[in-house]
Amino acid sequence: MRLGRAAVTRRETSVKTYPLVPFCPAVIEKSRVFAREAGYTAAVMCGRFYLTATPAEIRKVFKLESLPELVPRYNIAPMQSAPIVVAEEAGRAVLMARWGLVPAWSRDLSPGAGMINAPAETLEEKPAYRTALQSQRCLVPANGFYEWQARGTKKQPYKITLRHGALIAFAGLWARWAPEEGDAVETFTIVTTRASKLVSEVHDRMPVIISPTDYQRWLTAPAATAKKLLLPYAAGLTITAVSDRVNSLKNDDVSLLQPAATG
Repeated sequence: MRLGRAAVTRRETSVKTYPLVPFCPAVIEKSRVFAREAGYTAAVMCGRFYLTATPAEIRKVFKLESLPELVPRYNIAPMQSAPIVVAEEAGRAVLMARWGLVPAWSRDLSPGAGMINAPAETLEEKPAYRTALQSQRCLVPANGFYEWQARGTKKQPYKITLRHGALIAFAGLWARWAPEEGDAVETFTIVTTRASKLVSEVHDRMPVIISPTDYQRWLTAPAATAKKLLLPYAAGLTITAVSDRVNSLKNDDVSLLQPAATG
């Protein structure tokens, strides 16, 4: 695949931080409203995931030469920054990117709230996704993600991960948005698909998980080939109920991964 205009050149990666969003339900509702008004009809998984792997493990799994300074994150939400792995001429690089895709032609960053997830079934129907699918695909490192199951008037959060919490990669699309003044901002969206049988117990959508043997294919193969990878992932996934402390972005600590108290 020929790299597009926003292809990455090898450089020292700087860490950018972005304001926290208030809480998940508000973000999801804003995302749905924007998507509906802009014609981006998206089935949204609740936007939370976590990344606790060590830098050494991330470098090894994704075959990277270097990484920016990273700390374990247990509650990553839309409009926050997270590392993404992208293709470059000499291999792969890591960018710290804002979660919520913002096309290069946007007037500001507001479209990001409506594009935290990109439905695999309609990637070629919307200009922002279609452009990124051709030449700006990425891998989003994670150790797992959260989903909420409605139980009457309440929602029970679950963490969904591989057995033993192994490092995984979501299929992502990325873009670089540049304001008239100031630094450019890298942004990304997570590609979603229908849920596997196990995940469907709590939600009807899930992020696309790319197998390690397919990392390079997702990053650089022709779009038609890459699209064949956008299927539900089922091998070795586990679902565990966790505390509703994960509902608040003020909480970002290892206790969020502990099983919910029973009884």
